[in-house]
Amino acid sequence: MVIGQLIRQELQKQERTVTWFARKLNCNRQNVYDIFRRTNIDTDLLMRISIVLHVDFFKIYSQQLESTTSVQ
Repeated sequence: MVIGQLIRQELQKQERTVTWFARKLNCNRQNVYDIFRRTNIDTDLLMRISIVLHVDFFKIYSQQLESTTSVQ
């Protein structure tokens, strides 16, 4: 699963609107839809998103890294 889809799912899970999310990120709705399509994301933006949604999206990458390194 790509990061943009995970962010969209979390937003839906929290029953938040795209407009609310855009306002919290200080961007427009089109930028939010762009985020949803991303397969990777800038760490500063991911930090802002994690704070706004109260979810540690970095943990997803950490878990992926752990599973990759434990196989080797």
